[in-house]
Amino acid sequence: MFSKDIGIDLGTANVLIHVKGEGIVLNEPSVVAIDNDTKKPLAVGTKAHEMLGRTPGKVKAIRPLKDGVIADFDATEIMLNHFIKEVNGKTFLSKPRILICCPSNITQVEKNAIKEAAERTGAKKVFLEEEPKVAAVGAGMDISLPSGNMVVDIGGGTTDIAILSLGEIVNCSSIKIAGNTFDNDIEKYIKEKYKLLIGDRTAENIKFAIGNVFPDSLKEKMEVRGRDLITGLPHTITICSEEIEEALRESAYIIVNTAKFVLEQTPPELAADIIDKGIVITGGGALIKGFDQLLNYELKVPVRIANSPLTCVVEGTGILLNNIHLIDR
Repeated sequence: MFSKDIGIDLGTANVLIHVKGEGIVLNEPSVVAIDNDTKKPLAVGTKAHEMLGRTPGKVKAIRPLKDGVIADFDATEIMLNHFIKEVNGKTFLSKPRILICCPSNITQVEKNAIKEAAERTGAKKVFLEEEPKVAAVGAGMDISLPSGNMVVDIGGGTTDIAILSLGEIVNCSSIKIAGNTFDNDIEKYIKEKYKLLIGDRTAENIKFAIGNVFPDSLKEKMEVRGRDLITGLPHTITICSEEIEEALRESAYIIVNTAKFVLEQTPPELAADIIDKGIVITGGGALIKGFDQLLNYELKVPVRIANSPLTCVVEGTGILLNNIHLIDR
């Protein structure tokens, strides 16, 4: 019986799975709900995500990955096991080969932890590939040629910025400023300006509804509900997109300055290619309004958002699984 080849984008915010021959078969939040008394899992993925910030004392909803690496090994193993069973990746007679993505610039210890978590789910063989490389492949870039390509992959826990040529990363940087940081920035801004306490999910909703990082790229308003820090009672305020731009400005510019640094360290011939081809933005952060305009304005290089930024990495695993002889070395 033939074993399945599975590609996994093990993200801080979401886990996506691609099965060779079937396409993307799973896209769920990276959340596990655990009973504190028995230490047994109660829910994984979407059901667990609905519990975030709403659990009683004996139940804990956690994100087992932080900044793109494993923060809770046991919970990560529970989550991977659950998802692989859900896509029928493992049967009694066959064990899958798994290609799993990790941020660039993580330590060998962190890489080993990701590999071990995948191996303990019953994989026959585990391959690790760096996220920006796989994202570039998934975004339709031909990185096999002797020509410069630049990708900015803004995920949930990390932003990976890389220059690629001849199928490999020439120069890259990985920073822990990404989607989750933007959520925290919004929470902090509303708490300081309006004395209103909001949760992670509300901050995430604000980010996707009226989040923007370039002045005048969006003019919208939104009602926000939370707990008033002065009275302790529920309270509603109205917030506008200009305020969110102000809240996200500092973190957005850290990403821009990192992209500048990566470009400055790039050999001139490859930099010339990037001026022609432009930069591609992938990951959930690409959905925040104005990121392409901000990078274009600051770097003076054409910038485009990938056709499907949320699924670039997992689509890239699908392409690499079809050429598994290239990574099986």
